[in-house]
Amino acid sequence: MTSCIFCQISKRELPAKIVFEDNHCLAFEDVHPQAPLHLLVIPKRHIESLNELGSEDEGLLGHLTFIAKELALRHPVGATGYRTVINTGANAGQSVFHVHLHLLAGRPMQWPPG
Repeated sequence: MTSCIFCQISKRELPAKIVFEDNHCLAFEDVHPQAPLHLLVIPKRHIESLNELGSEDEGLLGHLTFIAKELALRHPVGATGYRTVINTGANAGQSVFHVHLHLLAGRPMQWPPG
């Protein structure tokens, strides 16, 4: 999808501070961080939202979560606790319609969120 900002980042058509990449996903710093550590972990393949996942994507979602955990533990703030969030749909706060996992750490998190 050519108009998707995350697809453009994945294809290196737009700049981002990339912190991890493999064959299936990419992780980069959020441009509007909500915590001292705020990374986005995205699949390289365009999937609009969780609602668009197929049964073939079960492993991909687990992979994104595993990579988020690995990235959190690489940072000192991740060792004290971290939050992962996937927003689905505009009412949930999804503003870029490409599945992405937020990894947040480095400050106390409130509950309930939002």
